[in-house]
Amino acid sequence: MRLPDTAHIARPWRIHELTRDFRLEDVWELPWRGGPDDFPRAVQLIASGDLSHSSSRAVRTLSAIRSKLGAVLGWDDPDAGVGSRVPSLRDRLPADLRNAPRPDFDALPFSSLYLLDDEFAAEIANRTVHGVIHIGWVPDGTGGFRGQMAILVKPNGPLGTAYMAAIKPFRYLIVYPALLRGWDRAWRRRSEDATPAHAH
Repeated sequence: MRLPDTAHIARPWRIHELTRDFRLEDVWELPWRGGPDDFPRAVQLIASGDLSHSSSRAVRTLSAIRSKLGAVLGWDDPDAGVGSRVPSLRDRLPADLRNAPRPDFDALPFSSLYLLDDEFAAEIANRTVHGVIHIGWVPDGTGGFRGQMAILVKPNGPLGTAYMAAIKPFRYLIVYPALLRGWDRAWRRRSEDATPAHAH
């Protein structure tokens, strides 16, 4: 479910101090509920994702089209990424975040920035945009926590602005709904696997 921007802005996330020149694109409630110690499991679901192997045929098709366009148009060339076209946001990290854990991504072209007890951030850059995915573990008011995702972007000139506008309906109508359904199924499976047999 999409959330108002204030759901992200009002929280005291550390990412705010790193992304003052980025635009908050959207905020989503994630289908994850758990305790304070479950956040690493949520981060692992993100880091192990691969759109090219999505259970949604539409998402797999869009992922393949995007990869092909990126290759043909040079959007994803090495000189267009983090550390080349744009400096990494890790250059902005204060000392305490610089020493925080950095989970690796299995397939998605993101680079981790930091992992805290309730907050995770990673960045991506190409010829069109410098983007950040931020995952938070938010108290739900009942003693538990829920997942929340924010996408922050810094488009690269007119090309980036046009690109973000062009993909917006696909993200909202196809990609995000499919991702949320997949993450929900994966979370439920892992929760069931973690439940002791005698608890059934």
